[in-house]
Amino acid sequence: MPLTLTLTEGVLPKGQEKVAFARLSDAMLKWHGLTGNPAVAPNIVGSINLLPKEHTYAGSKEASVAFIEWTVPAFAFASRDIQVGYIEEATSIIHSMSGERQPKERIWVNVVHAVDGAWGIGGVALTNAQLAA
Repeated sequence: MPLTLTLTEGVLPKGQEKVAFARLSDAMLKWHGLTGNPAVAPNIVGSINLLPKEHTYAGSKEASVAFIEWTVPAFAFASRDIQVGYIEEATSIIHSMSGERQPKERIWVNVVHAVDGAWGIGGVALTNAQLAA
């Protein structure tokens, strides 16, 4: 389940991006009741994108931003409690790690659901049922 963390350079202290990625991943597992799950944890993958301030915008104006985006099967983030809880926690993680300098209003969380059957691991297209098993 890929996590893409995109930040304006300087939102977090240099070198803390990896820590944020791990904390956001751990929070996702926690909210889904999957902490320590040996099958799911290795499939938390992703990237960290650091962009110069002149390349990040909010309100069509140059601004520091934080984007947290998950691409997951349709059964992930399906419950409203998980959605509300994770988004609140993820926002707080970035806000607190920034020394409270990054406004919560410029931290966005987005979840993209893959079409059933279009989830591929190791060259194999898997359905939601196959993934859940």
